[in-house]
Amino acid sequence: MKIPIFLLRQSLCILSLLFSILITSGCQLVSLKKQTLHTTISNERNSILTQKKLSEASLNVLYMADMDAKICMQTPEACITDLEKIQQIQEEQLLSTASELYLSKALALSESYDCKINNNVNAKTEEANKGNCLEQQLQALDKSIRYSYAYLFKSSREPQDRIFDNRQVQIRDFYNQALNQLVNAYSEKKASATIPSEIKIGKSTYTIDVEAYQKLQNQKLEKFTSSYNMNFSGLRSINRRDGFGSDFVAVLHSNQDPNQKENPYILDPLAYHYPNGVNPNIHKAHYLASTLIAEPINPNAKLDEVLNSPDFKIKIYDPYNIEKINIVGKEYSLAANFSAPYGLWLAENNLGAAAYLTLIDRNQRLNMPHLYMLEPYNPNKKVIVLVHGLASSPEAWIAVTNEIMGDKTLREHYQVWQIFYSTNMPILESRFQIYALLKQTFASLNPNDPAANNAVLIGHSMGGIISRLLVSNADLSKDALPMMSNHEQARMRKHPVIGERLRMQAIPNFDRVIFLAAPHRGTSYADRWFTLTARKIIRLPSTFLKTLTDTLTSYDDDLKEMVRTINNSLQNGPSDLSNKSEFMELTSGISPKEGLVFHSIMGNITKSDDPDTITDGIVPYKSAHLDGAVSEKIIKGGHSIQMKPETTLELRRILNQHLIDHSLGKPKH
Repeated sequence: MKIPIFLLRQSLCILSLLFSILITSGCQLVSLKKQTLHTTISNERNSILTQKKLSEASLNVLYMADMDAKICMQTPEACITDLEKIQQIQEEQLLSTASELYLSKALALSESYDCKINNNVNAKTEEANKGNCLEQQLQALDKSIRYSYAYLFKSSREPQDRIFDNRQVQIRDFYNQALNQLVNAYSEKKASATIPSEIKIGKSTYTIDVEAYQKLQNQKLEKFTSSYNMNFSGLRSINRRDGFGSDFVAVLHSNQDPNQKENPYILDPLAYHYPNGVNPNIHKAHYLASTLIAEPINPNAKLDEVLNSPDFKIKIYDPYNIEKINIVGKEYSLAANFSAPYGLWLAENNLGAAAYLTLIDRNQRLNMPHLYMLEPYNPNKKVIVLVHGLASSPEAWIAVTNEIMGDKTLREHYQVWQIFYSTNMPILESRFQIYALLKQTFASLNPNDPAANNAVLIGHSMGGIISRLLVSNADLSKDALPMMSNHEQARMRKHPVIGERLRMQAIPNFDRVIFLAAPHRGTSYADRWFTLTARKIIRLPSTFLKTLTDTLTSYDDDLKEMVRTINNSLQNGPSDLSNKSEFMELTSGISPKEGLVFHSIMGNITKSDDPDTITDGIVPYKSAHLDGAVSEKIIKGGHSIQMKPETTLELRRILNQHLIDHSLGKPKH
């Protein structure tokens, strides 16, 4: 069968058309393909700081200029010179790309072989290479800082005009990281015990300005380290204030010899004459939050001056006292990391382990209680004093302290002091020594300072008992004497050094106390078989017993018998917690002084709301309850309720109320 010619021609036309369509579609350059949200966000926000390649924004600029990214990361200066010749590249694109290129060069140098010293036969050569590498790294960081600053403050648009730009956030991070690395790298190159007056990098000179941070002026430093990427496993969150600047921790030099033994035990610390008149167990803030800003010496410098003038400065601020800074005539929030100094202090001093060792080590170092100020003393902030419980340390207050630092209102109105003491000591002795320590600390303040008045005392467990006795007026002498023999009573009246422990006066600086899971009437938990076994292992500090013996026998040789009796009968801290102990018999009925505001917070591991049943597993409700409390909060949980989020919320409520009562704060909603 023959196909008609017209049909054949028609078929050929159709085939030709289809072929043309196929050819055209085969050359199509753009097709639709959906990508994951993760990929989309990563492409927008990743940079040299999060991956080993440049950001998409910088790569696009280099692509437009037909430049190889890897070559430009190795030789940024040559590439930037070529980019400046291309008129189509906008100013912001040039400045931001240059900032990232120089930072990538610095990061690569920091990881290079030449920037690391190896202990081999070519040590001198290695040292020379390291010095040269560090200098190159510093010069690259200097350039990154300048280009970042120029992008942020000297380009045609103001920072507030780019407030929603991802690129601006990236450049701020480049600036912060470049400044962090510059200070750290220079510190490595030029080790110094003090903050230098200037930093020289190639042709650049950075003047160091400490005028805004008086606490750092003329201070010797152990280290000055960036807190940019610090992370602490024990902290639920890192409390920062977003803003401009690079956050650091300044660790002040300690005059104490690390091999020096603990100060001797002092029976009468209030009458003791300390060297230079200062109690060495009162520790001013040693770890200080700092924020650094790098900027031109001349705030009105033009773009070219920012990039090329040799004169720059690094200004160091105290973020606790300064919240806003002025840059080029406008105010910006100052960045801050409030958790880092506290976290670094805890991490480097390992106080938790020391607390457990004090229970079993007769020769332990913690003979006397210590007071730690967590920030430089501020006369205008009220004081919060935290007293930990049995076998504990300031680490027990991580959640509470961090929440105070993270709450803007509380941070602006309160400063935290932490007490660290040996919990194997008799509780009456701990109370006496902590009382003396706090009296000495408050006495060193100007009595007209807000800090010297209306302080808040917070105690957990054994620390709660001590806190109650610190704010109570009581004389236990009459009740204690019948517990002694006639011979002991006569000697006690003749030599009152021990009797001082039995006469209590409330510290007047406190007008509010918060008790957390405090066994005011003791606990039967202290008499269980495993607790009794532990109590036999726990020892009183040998220095305490020796000092007690030496002091008493120095009065009269025939006191040796009495000393032997006292040493044999003294109970350690855990034994005092028993609801059958003589300590509880003497003290359980003592109430805080009249007019004092106090609150109780306790745990409950049961499903009952019966006061006879409620317990946190160690302390029953009936022991933790105190009549007259302004508020009482029962929280679902065990004995360590100071770590519970609900507890920190209740503490924040009480502390805010304290400010309102003194007309200093606003109610929180």
